[in-house]
Amino acid sequence: MGDIDYQRLAFAYRRHADQDRAPAAPHPVVVVGAGPVGLTAAIDLAQQGIKVVLLDDDDRLSTGSRAICFAKRTLDIWDRLGLGETMTQKGVSWNVGRVFFRDQEVWQFDLLPESGHRRPAFINLQQYYAEGYLHDCASHHPNIDLRWKSKVADVTPHADHVTLAIDTPDGPYTLDTQWVVACDGSRSPIRKAIGQESRGRVFRDRFLIADVKMTADFPTERWFWFDPPFHPNQSVLLHRQPDNVWRIDFQLGWNADPVEAVKPENVMPRIRALLGADVDVTLEWVSVYTFACERMDAFRHGRILFAGDAAHRVSPFGARGANSGVQDADNLAWKLKLVLQGKAPATLLDSYASEREFAADENIRHSSRATDFITPKSDASRVLRNAVLNLAKRHVFARALVNSGRLSTPTAYLQSDLNTQDADRFSAARVAPGAAALDAPVTLPDGTAGWWLDVLGGRFVLAHFCGDRAPDAATWTQLQAACAHEVPLDVVLVFDNTSACAQAPSGATCRIDSNGLLRQRYDAENGTGYLIRPDHHIAARWRNLDARGVDAALARATGRKTTPNVMSATAAAVAL
Repeated sequence: MGDIDYQRLAFAYRRHADQDRAPAAPHPVVVVGAGPVGLTAAIDLAQQGIKVVLLDDDDRLSTGSRAICFAKRTLDIWDRLGLGETMTQKGVSWNVGRVFFRDQEVWQFDLLPESGHRRPAFINLQQYYAEGYLHDCASHHPNIDLRWKSKVADVTPHADHVTLAIDTPDGPYTLDTQWVVACDGSRSPIRKAIGQESRGRVFRDRFLIADVKMTADFPTERWFWFDPPFHPNQSVLLHRQPDNVWRIDFQLGWNADPVEAVKPENVMPRIRALLGADVDVTLEWVSVYTFACERMDAFRHGRILFAGDAAHRVSPFGARGANSGVQDADNLAWKLKLVLQGKAPATLLDSYASEREFAADENIRHSSRATDFITPKSDASRVLRNAVLNLAKRHVFARALVNSGRLSTPTAYLQSDLNTQDADRFSAARVAPGAAALDAPVTLPDGTAGWWLDVLGGRFVLAHFCGDRAPDAATWTQLQAACAHEVPLDVVLVFDNTSACAQAPSGATCRIDSNGLLRQRYDAENGTGYLIRPDHHIAARWRNLDARGVDAALARATGRKTTPNVMSATAAAVAL
């Protein structure tokens, strides 16, 4: 796949039968925007059996590298969709970042210091590759109807459906759908059509992105300079991408002329100052950007749900843009499926809005703080920042204050009303209700090595830690009773060793925690159970399972029990 030139592909417009007939029954879902977020949402829904119309106003994928940093959480989501390995094999994996002040390194950090994870903290991969692999999957899926050169010109919401006016090369037509997922970018025509806007803060600074092709011996790490000798009083970021392409970001200042800044005769001296005059380097792509941290007030408007840049935007420091958008899709797809199937009330989609609005606020907060540290706007703040950087060379406390971008991590929905708060004591705050499930190596009953997140798939899972003894008949009957729901729920038995697994009830799904990492990460004792959502967030956990407790937790996690949650002491401690 890596040999395909995704930037040059053009996809054919095809006239659809919908253009030649009166509106039929509404389509279940229309996703608008075939970027990383829209493609991910469409694939997720399609793989869960939902038919999707995917509209895009262009006939090409993105040009230039654009988003390049994809986080472990995003890779875990793409693993569930069958694409994580493709992305990782092509991408450049990295865990380590280094921070420099002027001509000295002040500290380095490891974003994934512990072993026993399938994916690295990040991969660097040009957005056109990510979109290309997603497109290859979407274009071959029978449940996805991908329509290029189809621009949404107007939107008319109704009580039980939405009517879209579509412009095409053959003229306009209308399309009815039960639900719209708007992934149509930061300028979102759908957002404007319904009279909504994003609010937030615009940062008065300019940055130059230069993608260059070269062979260099820089390690595969994230390097960030404050006030370097080769670009004084500004900042510079260096990242490696596949195909010997390197991303360099130069802070320019608000007064820089964006037209002049992108001219090769002005770009190359900056690059030469960093790399040296003798390095053989070719300019691949260049752009000047400003940015904002902003979001819509609400991500759900009736039957229209907003995701990705259409719903929220952040600065690029921390790689929280595309990654948070993919997490939007991950959060939404399973909820929309249950609503469409009549297995959950439409109010479940309010939890998509509340959880991802909380995530957007978290991302905006981190991005704003990073930007303020990177681009101080007063002499006093610059003096303070430089003092922190000098202290960071020798003092651990100061390193916590250095902020070259807090890198993207999964949001924990600790206050979500879908959570069943702990009734028992757990020390594993990382997997409190609302947090994302942690991965670990496991062994299948046939001895094959595997990963914990793989067994979770895209459904509700009740994980039961059995230790070195298979559940007795009464316990197994109770576990099966806990799964007797209209909403699919699968039991996975986790054993400490192969011999115990061999005694498991016939037909049971089993995994062996042969090195104990899973038990450690989940603070699991014999009898411990976890209810895990289809998007791999923890819904509930118990020291001892009972069918009624599972039934109540599943009802809450699917929006059928609506009493507000009160955050537990454990969750409150994590939130602080």
